[in-house]
Amino acid sequence: MLKLPAMRGQLQMLSTRNSTLVSLCDAFDEASSTLDRLRRNGSTDDKLLIEYETLCSDIENEVIDICIAARNKMP
Repeated sequence: MLKLPAMRGQLQMLSTRNSTLVSLCDAFDEASSTLDRLRRNGSTDDKLLIEYETLCSDIENEVIDICIAARNKMP
């Protein structure tokens, strides 16, 4: 997740014990790859582009929420 460089270390640690996080990262990778491909190919389907942009943003927000929740549980 390129937008989350400050959280990469935490993401690596959490992903070893949080299957939901792993699934979200996989989903983000797939969605962002599709979005990049659509943009590279010059897609003019604005509705589809917005859908993938929204999906990527929503997944990023879920990942951030998981990281924040885990950080708040730390002693």
